[in-house]
Amino acid sequence: MSDVAFNVLPIFALILIGWLLVRTGYLREELGEGLGEFVFRVAVPVLLFRTIAEANFSGESPLRIWVAYFAGVAFTWTVAHLAATLGFGRDRRIGVLAGVSSAFANTIFIGLPLVSRLVGNDGVVALSVLISVHLPVMMIAGTVLMERAERKEHTREPQSFAALLLGIGRNLVRNPLVIGLVAGALFHTGGVPLSGPVKVVIDQLAALAAPAALVSIGMALNKYKVGGNAGIALAMTGLKLLVLPGSVYVACRVLGLSPEWTAAMVLTSSVPTGVNAWLLANHFGVGHALASSTITMTTALGVFTVSFWAWLLG
Repeated sequence: MSDVAFNVLPIFALILIGWLLVRTGYLREELGEGLGEFVFRVAVPVLLFRTIAEANFSGESPLRIWVAYFAGVAFTWTVAHLAATLGFGRDRRIGVLAGVSSAFANTIFIGLPLVSRLVGNDGVVALSVLISVHLPVMMIAGTVLMERAERKEHTREPQSFAALLLGIGRNLVRNPLVIGLVAGALFHTGGVPLSGPVKVVIDQLAALAAPAALVSIGMALNKYKVGGNAGIALAMTGLKLLVLPGSVYVACRVLGLSPEWTAAMVLTSSVPTGVNAWLLANHFGVGHALASSTITMTTALGVFTVSFWAWLLG
């Protein structure tokens, strides 16, 4: 367990440092937003590009990764939706936000550093395969389900399905993560090696991704406060930190994924809720308190549950 703590605690220590930098007033919150943008637009896309370009898939099928992970997501999302609507008596829109909050892991800012540290390059390859479809699948599912919920709740005039998909498609084409993954895939399939000064620069930028991502998420936590909805937020926190990784673990074992790829999927699913839950709430104007409370709670409690999953997988 001491080895687990040695590997997990630094991840959350960097998040804590980022939070303290803003909380104490030593750095402005706006600087955290700038650092997060650098991570999202430069450092992580370069890391994903290098990972896919140099990847060795060792005969594993990416399809099994996607099925294993999203089976756990679908199960957890369904339980969260039913808990919010039937258990807590909320409307369908909050049900969708509950599903997103419990099933949308912070794969980029916390998942990548965690898997890199605990599993190594094989784990990062597996996570990169997941990331290639994670954002599109989760955002399309969340947006479509929210549009459907609004239609049933008669809260506002929904847009057409074609317009909805067109808007999501435009965002994905311009997404730096998608660009990095596609570029890496082109280099990989073309057999183009990374070497010389270009390799050095890429390695240096990729090395910045993990620490900068963790510090930036800590600096952003100051705006995700726990306010109201404590009961439902705590329920979603339990689903996110325990049920999602548990169901992903079972799916990985059933599908026979390698130990490294299983560890990568389970650890990724065990990390705190991603900021995309709050972004979706902000876009549709509902569930801000639930999303922000779940992000804060899962980050505060994640150090204990992530340690548990790391110990179990070890």
